Amino acid sequence: MAGVGKILKQAQKMQKQMEQVQNRLSEHLIEVSSGGGAIHITVNGQGVFQKIKLDPEFLKESPDFVAETLLEAVKEANAKAKQYSDAEMSQITAGLGIPGLM
Repeated sequence: MAGVGKILKQAQKMQKQMEQVQNRLSEHLIEVSSGGGAIHITVNGQGVFQKIKLDPEFLKESPDFVAETLLEAVKEANAKAKQYSDAEMSQITAGLGIPGLM
């Protein structure tokens, strides 16, 4: 049963590391600028949007153009947050050797 004890200790260690990573993710801010600086989006490492700032001059453009540019900026911010989160989470599971985990 020594193997079960080892797995339990690894799981407890991983749980503590996951809590630490979740805290880092919630505090890490990612900023994305799009449309030549007309759109600024801030999202945290968990993918939660914190702030969207639009240049008033940009809003004078056609509604379709504004919507398309804003959507692309949101997608980019989301992708960067996911990339950051995935990189942080992979550090936890690397080398643990627990069956069924990455």
